[in-house]
Amino acid sequence: MTIRLRHLAELIAPGAGIGAVAGVAAVGLALAAGQPVGWALATGFGLGLPMVLAGAGFGLLLANGILSPGVFAPTALFWLVAFPLTRLSHEVLAGLLIAGRPALPPDVFGFLVYQALISVGFAIGFSWLHERIAPHWFRRIQHHNPRAERLYLFYLRHAEAQWKARESRRRARATARATGRPALSRTGPKE
Repeated sequence: MTIRLRHLAELIAPGAGIGAVAGVAAVGLALAAGQPVGWALATGFGLGLPMVLAGAGFGLLLANGILSPGVFAPTALFWLVAFPLTRLSHEVLAGLLIAGRPALPPDVFGFLVYQALISVGFAIGFSWLHERIAPHWFRRIQHHNPRAERLYLFYLRHAEAQWKARESRRRARATARATGRPALSRTGPKE
């Protein structure tokens, strides 16, 4: 099945939008740290552009079925590679915009390793935001975008399974209270 450019743009929009928010947050943090407005805008653009591209890449992998929605390990692996590269791009672009020449960290390898370590935190935040934003967006565009429909139906089935499991646990607790028996949990009976 061929994918139209418009459909592709719609599928990558949630991830790209989260990347843009990261750039805006960088502007706000730079201003809060007392940086001049020009520097803050340069750092926002320097971080925002690579984050938009990485978020769009995530959406593209999701749309093509390479990454599965709602599964954290592949998302963490994606950001394990993408986050250090976006941060390195940020350093280079911010240096170019602020000082007129690209700037690399003194210890590029150490910088990349550190960014890889903190990428898990970013992956958690990105994943959380994406799973809150994307299903609503995919629901809106599912009628004219077949891949969005596939992704939306996945999220819908997942939400239904979560709801059924929660209701089953709730009924089991109510039954246990009514009969005076301990409720069972995933780890065994509760005393």
